[in-house]
Amino acid sequence: MKTRMNWQVVPATLAILVAMTGGALSETIQIARAGQSVNVSGTSGGTVKAKGCAGYIAGNPNHVIKLAEASDLRFSLQGAGEPTLLINGPGGRTVCVMAEPGGKIEIPGLGEAGNYSVYVGDRVQGRHPYSI
Repeated sequence: MKTRMNWQVVPATLAILVAMTGGALSETIQIARAGQSVNVSGTSGGTVKAKGCAGYIAGNPNHVIKLAEASDLRFSLQGAGEPTLLINGPGGRTVCVMAEPGGKIEIPGLGEAGNYSVYVGDRVQGRHPYSI
């Protein structure tokens, strides 16, 4: 017996899976050398209440930074709305910062080699553009 696949179901299934995960999959960024500058952008917010941090985030990190060697890792975010920045780093280190008036966040001094999960949230569950 031959089975036929109904291809009309595939787009609907993908849309449901993306909605269940809280948005797109994380963007992974490899930083191989000290002093390397990277600019990324996206949309803040989500439906998950951030634990230990004000605001709402997506179910997956917006970005994953892979730092190959210890170096001075700095984050600077500019965004609309009321952005928050939650970073889960190596060794269980967590940093949470809320935006200054004008939607700007600065975090200097992270730098242990390893992976950093970066969540860009919003205090009032808004969804707004940002750049880091």
